[in-house]
Amino acid sequence: MKITVIGHLCLDVIHHADGTETQSYGGIFFSVATLANVLSESDVVFPVFGVGDKEYEEFVERLKQYPNVDTSGVYKFSGPTNQVHLYYKDGGERVECSKHISEPIPWKKIKSKLAVDMVLLNMISGFDITLETLDEIRMELRDDHIPLAMDVHSLSLGIKDDFTRVRRPLEAWRRWLFMLHAVQMNEQEAAGFTTEKFDETTLAKQILALNTKVLTITRGERGFSSFIDDRKHVKQVDSAGITPELAKDSTGCGDVFIAAYCAKYLYSKNIQESLDFANRVAAKKAQYSGSVEIDVLKEFRLVTQTREVAV
Repeated sequence: MKITVIGHLCLDVIHHADGTETQSYGGIFFSVATLANVLSESDVVFPVFGVGDKEYEEFVERLKQYPNVDTSGVYKFSGPTNQVHLYYKDGGERVECSKHISEPIPWKKIKSKLAVDMVLLNMISGFDITLETLDEIRMELRDDHIPLAMDVHSLSLGIKDDFTRVRRPLEAWRRWLFMLHAVQMNEQEAAGFTTEKFDETTLAKQILALNTKVLTITRGERGFSSFIDDRKHVKQVDSAGITPELAKDSTGCGDVFIAAYCAKYLYSKNIQESLDFANRVAAKKAQYSGSVEIDVLKEFRLVTQTREVAV
């Protein structure tokens, strides 16, 4: 199995509520590392994104620790890699400050990496690709029925003069979420994503009417809700969090969730099984700060023998 992962890399500086600080690779690295650990070594992960010239060599060496990651789509650009400061307050509230956001990933970098079994697009910065590039991706995948999953992440975030990110509705949200296999967002993103300010149930009906199969709204330690197109009817599935008392750091958990979902879906072609698997993997990541110990996720590795025939 082969999967392409598209989205911006970040250098995370996490400021915890207790005054401590963690620095690690962030952004799309969470998704790439999750896939590398969870998929078998016979599978292939194709990350596509740029890295600043000062960080490029060290980062590529980090990725080469994974035998199933092909780094040919990771390219170098002049200037610094996006650095993100995440300030957590008691109760889990977070303020994000982003500097040096990378230019959108060009279509020409992506096109050659689409002969795969699935594509994951994670809008880490919200400027990872343009809407026109997404249209090109959809057209390229459509005839071969290759599923495309998207985490909307920062797509509905603007930038203030002090580099802090602020929520604002996305006017073109229907064009962004049209004809996808899966869409993921957290409950804060869902609440402020559309100009119409839909409640979650209405939002789900609107998104699934766009020929998209499943919308998942993550709720941190409280689990998730998924809305699945079941023969033109909306089926809602709610799942509680797993061992929330062990949660230490939620940074990257959404990126891990969507990647784990894609990994399991590649093997099972079963949405419910993939959601349950993703919930377990994301809960494990929440027990660790940043991405420094992300390789603990290898305990969830899927092996070729468990792959099921698609139905």
